[in-house]
Amino acid sequence: MGERLIDLIDVCKVFGQTTVLNHINLFIVKNKFLTLLGPSGCGKTTTLRIIGGFETPTAGDLLFEGKSILNLPPHKRKVNTVFQRYALFPNMNVADNIAFGLRIKKVKADVINGKVNEMLRLVNLRGFGKRPVASLSGGQQQRVAIARALVNEPEVLLLDEPLGALDLKLRKEMQIELKNMQQKLGITFVYVTHDQEEALTMSDTVAVMNAGEIQQIGAPEDIYNEPKNAFVANFIGESNILGGVMPEDYRVVFAGNTFECVDRGFEKDEEVDVVIRPEDVRIVESGKGQLTGIVRTVIFKGVHYEMLIDMKNGDFEFLWKAHSTVMSEKGSAVGMVIAPDLIHVMRK
Repeated sequence: MGERLIDLIDVCKVFGQTTVLNHINLFIVKNKFLTLLGPSGCGKTTTLRIIGGFETPTAGDLLFEGKSILNLPPHKRKVNTVFQRYALFPNMNVADNIAFGLRIKKVKADVINGKVNEMLRLVNLRGFGKRPVASLSGGQQQRVAIARALVNEPEVLLLDEPLGALDLKLRKEMQIELKNMQQKLGITFVYVTHDQEEALTMSDTVAVMNAGEIQQIGAPEDIYNEPKNAFVANFIGESNILGGVMPEDYRVVFAGNTFECVDRGFEKDEEVDVVIRPEDVRIVESGKGQLTGIVRTVIFKGVHYEMLIDMKNGDFEFLWKAHSTVMSEKGSAVGMVIAPDLIHVMRK
């Protein structure tokens, strides 16, 4: 599990009549990459700002290494923040931007030069020290902002959607670079994003938030493969979500059929939600699957085809989303097979 560095204990935040955070409990492990993931307005940035000292919770406590830091101002906390708007000084060159915090602390000039050069090497901007900040691309400015934060050797780096202004290709490159930086430096990263792929790519742990509450915390694989509820299933990747019934352990009824599954511990005939990822629907010849439907649309997505398959079974009708590397013709009848371990059953 690792050493707990930061604890948010029963944290609430109310702005006027609006509850932005509703009894948040979260611990952050030392030297790991934690991502707060959720839609706009879910409270993730407010959580980050409370850790950084830019907001004070209405109730609850914030511990750093077991001691409350609620009364510590931002500059006395062992954290640094990188914002989406990089807030660089346009009248300074790259090296002076990075050195700014050290000069405020009156660090010796030769020490500053050594640290700045080390940071430029770390963020792949060696030789850029004398360049004006305004002459840099968005991705380069973003690296300068990270270097400026890291040069102060914080124990925790807070990142508030820092890749939001970058184009897709650069975002993907920076995701890998950020993860490599975090592993190389061995410091704690707390990252805010609404981008599911970004969270899954970089994080050791993901906390999915919605409406001021944490819906689920876990490793990226667990969040994706074992969502706790329909919100998490829908927000992390794409899902087919259907109502079902558990007549007994390891057996679930949905879409008018009975399926074997790997879930247990439900009440007899308990109503449930069933989640099946599009890539887990295996397309076979019509009549040879557990389910049969008509292909309504086919979209080529590069690595796979996305098909919407209209299935009717008595009174039941459902439009399945399936991903396959083999295309089925629009209008054709197909069978669908779903393996027991790819059926995920959730409580209502």
